[in-house]
Amino acid sequence: MQKGKPIMTTTFDLQMRNNIALIEQTIEQLLPADPNAPQHTLLAAMKHSLSAGGKRIRPMLALEFCRLCGGTDETVLPAACALELLHTATLIHDDMPEMDNDDLRRGKPSCHVAFNLPTALLAGDTLLIMPFEWIAAAKDTDAERKVALSLELAKAAGFYGACGGQQIDLENETRSDVTIDGLKQMYAYKTGALIIAACRMGCIAAGADAETLEIATQYAARLGLAFQIVDDILDVTSTEEQLGKPIGSDAQQNKNTFVSLYGLEQAKQEAAMLTGEALDLLAKLPRSEFLTALTEMLLCRQS
Repeated sequence: MQKGKPIMTTTFDLQMRNNIALIEQTIEQLLPADPNAPQHTLLAAMKHSLSAGGKRIRPMLALEFCRLCGGTDETVLPAACALELLHTATLIHDDMPEMDNDDLRRGKPSCHVAFNLPTALLAGDTLLIMPFEWIAAAKDTDAERKVALSLELAKAAGFYGACGGQQIDLENETRSDVTIDGLKQMYAYKTGALIIAACRMGCIAAGADAETLEIATQYAARLGLAFQIVDDILDVTSTEEQLGKPIGSDAQQNKNTFVSLYGLEQAKQEAAMLTGEALDLLAKLPRSEFLTALTEMLLCRQS
């Protein structure tokens, strides 16, 4: 198999659509359903950001790793969808004027633009908290696995995860001594941690063995870094219509990226190398055809 080119077969497309539909359906079922609740504006703000599109990559990784390890969809879906809630929370907060100050997200007004800053803050807070409610309330997961799943998600969100990575990212904007190693560490926290959690949570839900869990972890670490490098590249090479948000924002905000430190071509080579390493790890696992195609697609995506 040639690495670095997307495999977009009819089977892959169909499974991708079915996975997204299953994730969307589960999220809708698990969200509060009372539009007449006195805090209905909060629910509207949450749904605004959750329904803005996106590829649902993180819940899909959890779902597919659970299947690969012999687990059932029912055992992983609440935790998988919890990942999407938490990811969406980070996007709401990142878009705020105090952070990245982006008015568009996936082609729609950012939450603080569509509503207001206080409501967006509360929507993000609720989407950070609700994932743990969903995991705790899951009917098809035993207590021990609920604890393990919650721990993975909390670690990926906190000090050594998305929040810690965002803090480093903010401070890097005023620094001139950021190195590639420092950038990789920040990306490992800000982007990679949640992707690693997704793959590990799928394995944990299925009761995978230690060897499979380690392969999934190493795979996800490479995928997460490649994913962020491709984001850096797209901020330079894509269009606002393709990305659904303004391009060139990294340079405007003085962000250090793989493109600014390495140059465009070397950044592309780094993303391809990491993707190749991720594919080599997947090759050690049975029933990984869909994940292989998904990994290759993410390298070549345009948004």
